[in-house]
Amino acid sequence: MNLFRSRLFGLPALVLLISATGCSSADDSASAAVPSPDTKVTKLCQNLDERLPPKVDGLDREDPEPRSTLTAGWGGPAIILRCGVEQPAEMLDPKASTTEVNGVAWLVQEQDDGSYVFTTGLREAYVEVAFNKEQAAKGAGPLVDFAEPIKKAIPEGIAD
Repeated sequence: MNLFRSRLFGLPALVLLISATGCSSADDSASAAVPSPDTKVTKLCQNLDERLPPKVDGLDREDPEPRSTLTAGWGGPAIILRCGVEQPAEMLDPKASTTEVNGVAWLVQEQDDGSYVFTTGLREAYVEVAFNKEQAAKGAGPLVDFAEPIKKAIPEGIAD
């Protein structure tokens, strides 16, 4: 009877261990906070999502969790795009680092961990592209892959 009882009580512990392992965050899937823009910007972002390339800088599209037409990713967590983000405060700083890539203006923000965040300016919706540290070390070349889709989907102007 003791053998049966120890197996019976051991079973829930085994099930719990298997469940916890299955839900572990040890996988390499990326996550991204989904922006919550107004209806107009959401439609622009959905339009952008339809135009985004299947590959960026040779990396396959692998969208982050939770799935949304406002977020996209390439190469696991290497490159994450979020559309409809708030205007970064740094964008108002005249000394902020900016660049233009194929007709799209970007605010450049280096993060403490060596990663970079680029945010479009002079468009009716803000689009943010984040490169992890490893991708950032390769340079900002992937912004070229985003230029045409952004120009076609997000009109020039000032976001509300």
